[in-house]
Amino acid sequence: MKPLRLAIAAALLAAATAAVAVVTLQRHVRAPFQGYEGAHMDVVVRPRMPARQIADLLEEAGVVESAALLTGWLWWTERSGDVQAGEYRFVGPTSVLEVTEVVTSGRVRLYSVTITEGSTRWQVAEAIAAAGFGSYEAALVATGRIDLIEDLDPVADTLEGYLFPETYLAPRSDDAEDLVVRMVEAFHQVWTPAYQRRAAELEMSVRAVVTLASLIEAETLTPAERPVVSGVFHNRLARGMLLQTDPTVIYARHLAGREGRTIYQSDLRRDSPYNTYLYPGLPVGPIGNPRLASVDAALLPADVDFLYFVSRNDGTHAFSQTLAEHNELVDRYQR
Repeated sequence: MKPLRLAIAAALLAAATAAVAVVTLQRHVRAPFQGYEGAHMDVVVRPRMPARQIADLLEEAGVVESAALLTGWLWWTERSGDVQAGEYRFVGPTSVLEVTEVVTSGRVRLYSVTITEGSTRWQVAEAIAAAGFGSYEAALVATGRIDLIEDLDPVADTLEGYLFPETYLAPRSDDAEDLVVRMVEAFHQVWTPAYQRRAAELEMSVRAVVTLASLIEAETLTPAERPVVSGVFHNRLARGMLLQTDPTVIYARHLAGREGRTIYQSDLRRDSPYNTYLYPGLPVGPIGNPRLASVDAALLPADVDFLYFVSRNDGTHAFSQTLAEHNELVDRYQR
C-alpha cells in the first residue's frame, strides 16, 4: 500500500503545484505594464507573423514586460492562431490579458476620412489621398466604379452624386477602393423604398433626384432654404425655363480643365451638357455629392410661386416671382 500512498501524494503535489502555477500565471497576466515613454505606443502586426514573433515585437515596444509570458498565455488559452494583422494602438499601462483581447479581436487603429457635403468626386479623391489611403490617382479611378451603382443608375459614367458624405473610420489596411465601396453602400442604405416611391410619384429617376439634390446643395447651406430653392427649380423645370444655376457652369469649367469660382461670359457660353445657361432641364448628371437633407428637399419641394433667387451675400437668398422683382434684387445685392 505504501507505493500507492506515495503515488497519490505525488499526484496531489503535482496538482497543487499546477494550481499554484495557474494562479500565478493569471496574476501576472492581469498586472498592468508600460515600458514605453509617452501616452501611447503603435505596433504593426504583419500578416502571417508567428505568435512568438508578435510577442517579441510587443516586448521590444514596451507594451508587455515578457514575450514569454504573452506567448505562454496565448498557448494556454489556445489563441495563438487568433492574432490578427493590423496596426494597434496601446494607451497607458496594459495587461497581457488586455493585450491578448486587443490583438485577437482585431481592434486595430482606425483613421478617419471626412467627405464634406457637396464635394465633387475630385475632392473626394483628394480627401482619401490626404488621409493616407492611397494616391489621388488611385482614388479618382475608384470613383469611376460605376458597377457599384448600376442597379440604381444604369447610365452613370462616374460615381458622382453617390459618394455619400460622411466621416468614415477605416484601418490603414484599407485602400481607396475600399472606402469608395463603403460610400456607395452608405448611399444604398439611405435610398430606401420610401425614397424610391416618392421619386416615382414625381416621375423622377434616381439620377434626376440626385442631380437636383446636388444643385440644391451647391446653391444653399441654409437648411430652411433648401425646400424653397428646390421649389424654384421644380417651378422652372415645369415651365421649361433654363435653370441658369452658376454651380453647373463651374462644374463644366472644371471638366474642361479650368479652376476657380469666378464666372466669365466665356463660361456661360461654354458648350457643355452641364451648362444650364445653354441647355434646358437638369444637367446630364450630379455636380457633387449631396447630403441627405438636400435629397429630401429635391423630393419634397416647398409649395412656392418663386421662379428666381439671388444671394444676399450673407449665406441667405432673396426669392422673387417675376423677372422685374429679381432684377431689382440683383441690383440691391449684387451690383
